[in-house]
Amino acid sequence: MGLNTIAVLPLAAVQALGALLGLLAYIGSSQYRSLFRPQYEAVVNAHSLPFQLWKAVRASGMLFTDSLWIWRNPQKALQLVEVQNWDVVEEAIQEGHGLVMLTPHLGGFEIIPRVLAQHFPATILYRPSRQEWLNEVVEDGRAYPNMHFVPTNLNGVRQMTRALTRGEAIGILPDQVPSGGEGVWVPFFGRPAYTTPLPARLANRNSTPLVMFTAKRKALGQGWVMQATRLAPLSDDPTLAAAQLNVTIENAVLVAPEQFIWSYNRYKHPAGAELPPSIQ
Repeated sequence: MGLNTIAVLPLAAVQALGALLGLLAYIGSSQYRSLFRPQYEAVVNAHSLPFQLWKAVRASGMLFTDSLWIWRNPQKALQLVEVQNWDVVEEAIQEGHGLVMLTPHLGGFEIIPRVLAQHFPATILYRPSRQEWLNEVVEDGRAYPNMHFVPTNLNGVRQMTRALTRGEAIGILPDQVPSGGEGVWVPFFGRPAYTTPLPARLANRNSTPLVMFTAKRKALGQGWVMQATRLAPLSDDPTLAAAQLNVTIENAVLVAPEQFIWSYNRYKHPAGAELPPSIQ
């Protein structure tokens, strides 16, 4: 089944297909299981949450198919998103210093910049894939009016700085492991995780508001609930700021822990980064 075929299916069918893909990936790959289960299990146990492994496994496949469907059906997707706390976003933008939008890989996270792009321009930081075919799929799918994607390099950061100067929004996926030399080791759900201090650095230049967004998936085919939470200013110290950032990501994940990207190795040691310290 091609990607274009998936795009014309109803959302419920696409999510059911995603659930099947998630199950197949988990059952068929020991590497996938070795990443997924320990990360998910540790978090739900630490927070005394229900252990719903198979629900989380199915939802992991939906992360991929939700994104495809949103990319190919943006107007339909926008009709299926219930936006809460929008006044938080409007008040932040009206301050005139732009907006730093933080969107972890949870639920239908790809709908979030499209909602913002209905109201003001958004410049989104992304890391190109090493696989050229996947890059083409993602770049083509993410293209949307009022949304501008820039790569994770110095030029991309400069473009984001200019967007903030114009009073526009910028978007960062804060739960991605940065390249070596660009992050710091701080706890994420109790384990050392290499984390970007970039959101704090950009926001603190001109007292720019930081807003954490989630897009929790509703029942099959019913869309998503998008919520916005304004964060307190982060520290000027990069390590402390990254630690504060991870706490806010943890809080966002706990909104819908089964819908987070547990198959991603959040704790990997990127080439060129110093060795992680032990966390007492």
